[in-house]
Amino acid sequence: MSLLEIKNLKMDFGRNSKALRAIDDVSFSIGAGETVCLVGESGCGKTVTALSIARLVPVPPANYVGGEILLNGLDVLKMSQRELREIRGGVVSYVFQEPGAALNPVFRVGNQIRESLKLHRPEKATNEEVIRLLKLVGIPAPESRVRNYPFEMSGGMQQRVMIAMALASEPKLLVADEPTTALDVTIQAQILDLLRDLKERLGMAILLITHNLGIVGDMADRVAVMYAGQIVELAPAKELLRRPLHPYTRALMASVPKLHGEAARLSAIPGNVPRIGNFPPGCRFAPRCPIAKPECSAKNPGLFEVEPGRLVRCPFWK
Repeated sequence: MSLLEIKNLKMDFGRNSKALRAIDDVSFSIGAGETVCLVGESGCGKTVTALSIARLVPVPPANYVGGEILLNGLDVLKMSQRELREIRGGVVSYVFQEPGAALNPVFRVGNQIRESLKLHRPEKATNEEVIRLLKLVGIPAPESRVRNYPFEMSGGMQQRVMIAMALASEPKLLVADEPTTALDVTIQAQILDLLRDLKERLGMAILLITHNLGIVGDMADRVAVMYAGQIVELAPAKELLRRPLHPYTRALMASVPKLHGEAARLSAIPGNVPRIGNFPPGCRFAPRCPIAKPECSAKNPGLFEVEPGRLVRCPFWK
């Protein structure tokens, strides 16, 4: 049984005639100890999908209108507030974007980690456990750093503190939302190495949200490519990087700068991701697609299996 299984999830913002579909028929799963990357441009719905796992998108303005989110076999969409408090942190923890904004600037980092411990492992809410967690994520001199305020730390160290807070509850699933954003290349590599090492040592699963396909090759077991609120391709990471099938995935791959060979003009995807409420008829990628046909604008294709373990939302993928 999968640790997480999302089935045909649909989410609106607003209600009745003003409802705007943000997440539309999204399905994917994560097994215990597996790393799945959720990839796509900004505005595709990656973060909203991830937040929905623990029902962190508030209702209203959101409205979960269909589907299931099964966490350890239990449907999150049917849980009470008390049950949700138990899984938030206890089963699934989050490393949010921009740690400088996510950390409270007026509390010492040790107190913020201890707060997470008090909620989920009160018997371990000690200074020794906080120091152990800081050591676990590779912060030097944790005995003194425990008294630092966030602004006294670099961006990379702030990100490590966020990861320590997420690990304090010993979750089974870690959701890392753009964990390397705004970090320099060296620190990015250190954070990814840390996540990989923690996954192996602690046996947890990871949902990694990114738009960086270089990270996918280093981290992912499987990849879900998202566009305009829908999954457009789902495949094992190595297979997807070796041979992307959906035109959007191919366009993303083509836009990655090449470090070897002759310098060429950087390939870019024309246009922009459509806004919620302004999705085109038929295939949502058709206005930007280089192989679009007239019928693409008539019907939104379903996600169908074209090879074992490979799903694509395009009838013209060959």
